[in-house]
Amino acid sequence: MKFGGTSVAGAERLKHAARRIVAQRERGNQVVAVLSARGSTTDELIGMAAEVSPRPHPRELDMLLSTGERISCALCAMAINDLGYRAISLTGSQAGIVTDTSHTKAKILDVRAERIKELLGDGAVVLVGGFQGMSLPERDERGRIIRHGEVTTLGRGGSDTTAVALAAAMDADVCEIYTDVAGVYSADPRIVPGARKLPIVSFEEMLEMASSGARVLQLRAVEYARNHGVRLHCRSSFEDATGTVVVSEEETLEQPLITAVTHSTQEARVTLLGVPDRPGVAARIFGALSDANVNVDMIVQNEPLSEGAEADISFTVPRDDVPVAESTLHPMVGDLLSRVATHTEMGTVSIIGAGMKSHPGVAAKVFRTLGEQGINIEMISTSPIKISCVIERAHVPRAVQALHAAFELGTDVHQEDPFRGVR
Repeated sequence: MKFGGTSVAGAERLKHAARRIVAQRERGNQVVAVLSARGSTTDELIGMAAEVSPRPHPRELDMLLSTGERISCALCAMAINDLGYRAISLTGSQAGIVTDTSHTKAKILDVRAERIKELLGDGAVVLVGGFQGMSLPERDERGRIIRHGEVTTLGRGGSDTTAVALAAAMDADVCEIYTDVAGVYSADPRIVPGARKLPIVSFEEMLEMASSGARVLQLRAVEYARNHGVRLHCRSSFEDATGTVVVSEEETLEQPLITAVTHSTQEARVTLLGVPDRPGVAARIFGALSDANVNVDMIVQNEPLSEGAEADISFTVPRDDVPVAESTLHPMVGDLLSRVATHTEMGTVSIIGAGMKSHPGVAAKVFRTLGEQGINIEMISTSPIKISCVIERAHVPRAVQALHAAFELGTDVHQEDPFRGVR
């Protein structure tokens, strides 16, 4: 069971989460719960760091940020103990979560869950701080430690990944993700009031939705769940209704043409002008961005009209990564490119659906719908089950509403019981 920040924001909400955990324990289930930091705690901690340093050292930032989840777990353990059940709170490192050495964006390498299994065997409820782990010490050829293990954090939404990794390591029946929404919807209900809650979604569809702006589940968590066969159930913290179950494509009986419209307003476009048209240049440019931990999404290159001429390359990055991208690219001006131009007021709108693979004409309908709204498409990216368009940020809400209506996604669709086979 994973509880997001809004689910444990205040004392009453945290006690409510404790009661939900105890209710599962009373049904005879062994329970591991992962908790996020309370409410806006992470943002407040980042603000504290900014007050004392314009560029906080990544190691120290991880030490600071990891405290939020530890507070949530300790408080929830107190509440569960008061309800008559033994609860033990653990940090990510105490829970055996091993990561690489990338501070603030670490990846989970292994979960050594022996301590959790022992505690469960003793009848305890185990609470684990999400979003965090620890890197392993590094040794030289003589076995001497050259780098000690360090506290790391997994990046925004990392508590989802913690929960899924633990579920895989424990061979859990299901990983329940509790949030402030009732499940995954056909569009953001704040933009499209008639959006429909989806009872069941495939991993492939959920991956595309998460990568294109749907914030209910973190992309890396969905990838981990797919790779390890972890059944996900995304549901509300505040009501007992069934939410959205994420399963393999083989378990979904129906494949609608379009499942959802997603969006993001956190994109920026970077354009590199005057890039030499010769082998290896793109590798040097994007290799440098990768080394700087800049997440590049769409890439479009304009081919030069004649041999030896220069090309232009445009790509999208999260708006927060623009300063790092610019500082990485500017030293290349004059050598690998002539100019760097950025546009930070961009957004994306995407349609996702497994049925697209066997239905022609979807792209034409998307472009026609946006054209009728007077919305210019800046960049286009496709996969077998997704079409994404980069547009001006201000046009995103209207684009989402128009596409949701054009593909009639508010219409109810019958689905089989998504919980068949779950104990």
